[in-house]
Amino acid sequence: MLTADEISAARGILDAAGLLGDTVRFAYFGPSEPHKAEVLAHAAGGPVPDRRVQALLLDVATGASCEATVSLTRAEVAAVVPIDPVKDGQPPILEEEFASIEEILNADEGWCAALAKRGIDPATVRAVPLSAGSYGHPDEAGRRIIRSLGFVQNHPADHAWAHPVDGLAAYVDTTSRRVTRIVDDRVLAVPAESGNFDDPDYVGTQRTTLKPIAITQPEGPSFTVEGNLVRWENWSLRIGFNMREGLTLHQIGFRDGGRDRPLVYRASIAEMVVPYADPSPVRYWQNYFDTGEYMFGRYTNSLELGCDCLGEIHYFDVVLPDELGAPRTIRNGICMHEEDYGVLWKHTDLYTGSNETRRQRRLVISFFTTIGNYDYGFYWYLYLDGTIQLESKATGIVFTSALPDGPHDFATEIAPGLGAPYHQHLFSARLDMTVDGTANAVDEVDAVPAPIGPDNPYGNGFRAQRTRLSRESEAARLADGSRGRVWHIVNPEVRNRLGQNVGYALHPQGLPVLLADEQSSIRARAAFAAKHLWVTRYDPAERFPAGDLVNQHPGGAGLPAWTAADRDIDGQDIVLWHTFGLTHFPRPEDWPVMPVDYAGFTLKPVGFFDRNPTLDVPSTAKRHAAAPDAAEAGTGDCCH
Repeated sequence: MLTADEISAARGILDAAGLLGDTVRFAYFGPSEPHKAEVLAHAAGGPVPDRRVQALLLDVATGASCEATVSLTRAEVAAVVPIDPVKDGQPPILEEEFASIEEILNADEGWCAALAKRGIDPATVRAVPLSAGSYGHPDEAGRRIIRSLGFVQNHPADHAWAHPVDGLAAYVDTTSRRVTRIVDDRVLAVPAESGNFDDPDYVGTQRTTLKPIAITQPEGPSFTVEGNLVRWENWSLRIGFNMREGLTLHQIGFRDGGRDRPLVYRASIAEMVVPYADPSPVRYWQNYFDTGEYMFGRYTNSLELGCDCLGEIHYFDVVLPDELGAPRTIRNGICMHEEDYGVLWKHTDLYTGSNETRRQRRLVISFFTTIGNYDYGFYWYLYLDGTIQLESKATGIVFTSALPDGPHDFATEIAPGLGAPYHQHLFSARLDMTVDGTANAVDEVDAVPAPIGPDNPYGNGFRAQRTRLSRESEAARLADGSRGRVWHIVNPEVRNRLGQNVGYALHPQGLPVLLADEQSSIRARAAFAAKHLWVTRYDPAERFPAGDLVNQHPGGAGLPAWTAADRDIDGQDIVLWHTFGLTHFPRPEDWPVMPVDYAGFTLKPVGFFDRNPTLDVPSTAKRHAAAPDAAEAGTGDCCH
């Protein structure tokens, strides 16, 4: 996580080197992390790694761009690499470019004529600028293109998502600030349904039956924070943040019997893609990489107590650069707190008469970001028993369309005449594992029935079938719920007291991966999303599963390119890439604002500990639990 001073210093170094100017913008500006070996050596008392910053610079006047690396340690530009937009792709889309689209469209005769044909005043239309993808159109090669749809806003407080101007799209060259193409496929009635979920006249009287819930920790939270270092119970980790991935977790470890044992070196959501299923001429290109194209970390929300977070909260401010390279602070960008999570373990014994219960608790580290119509929350959970969990929360407003009469193969009618195209939200978690060290391997474990035979005469037997994934070519895998498939990340050099390799199990939800056809453009660009799991040999340059420059990239970058090397991953320094997410067939209940939908995964210890690591969790005292009256709230233990 960069500080404001580091951002300013890096900008000054770039400026002094002659790389900036009145028309140069920062499409990305964030930490360039050192090699893992350097960081681990420093943690063991070695030298401090070079502190570096990466910048993607775009000249908005010419479209020329480059990648620059700055050494803050040496106060110099370490490298400058020009970007070829045809081969490499384009830098991420600027907020400045988004903001200019409506002005460009309203100055275009073709756009205004198409709206006039529909009886719509251009002044009432909100342009929704969207990433263009890559479809082999010759006139788009090397040009920065944004495609735009329109939505009618009847008054300043009107949610325009309710009123799509369908059958019409515009393609815009953001460098020349010109409309390159108008696609006017058909005229559809603009839906009249209101989407104003914050209008009392539309919503009606609010309920009055919900009683307050108060979450308190009278003695304060159990965690400590020193800079970006967090300690909670047996856990320790460092908090990071950048404008592309948002929240990142570093050097996650667990203290076990006096030993600090490493688990995950770095964890993040390295990419997400939202492919839409509407094949119409004005919507076939709707496929958004919210991380690689839009830099979703820069849209992080400032979180508010009682609204976004409840309880004894610790907030981290987030410092990000703007497009001119100046630091800006997002107040309360990251929320951290503890939550009670029900029963941890419990047993009432038939023979001894003992009755023991312990309560589970988890540390929650989260942030929320808003990208256009959708809002996404990412919640990392650390549990007392060594479990790690990631939960994504999708809410906001579904992207809408206008529907003609008749059947609808690729959308749901969510209000009269208002459609919501089918789509997916597919995330890629990058899990740089260090299970008791950097020598790790992955076993695929399936539950399989044993056939009737001499060893299983009554047919009731089943076993765990383990398959070691030895090379990258073997490790592009699909989940299989029918077999209860999980992946064990093990350290073949470390064993527990039973002689088993220590490990952690990745439990996938196993929901559908990318559903687009294998010959489609989006399949080539989002190849990572076609598998639930990839395993690669660690390389510090391999950070993003769809490649470094996703915007308008023709495809094939990232995981498919890296795994073509077919490197050995058995007992090596490895990275897991896990695809998870939602396939969304919208419901009427998702309108006008969508209740949260969830997706995620879990990492659970499997043979990592020698026994239940929570035997030392104390029983809960009555004074910490709510009671009907003060007389009933004693001070003794209530769980044994």
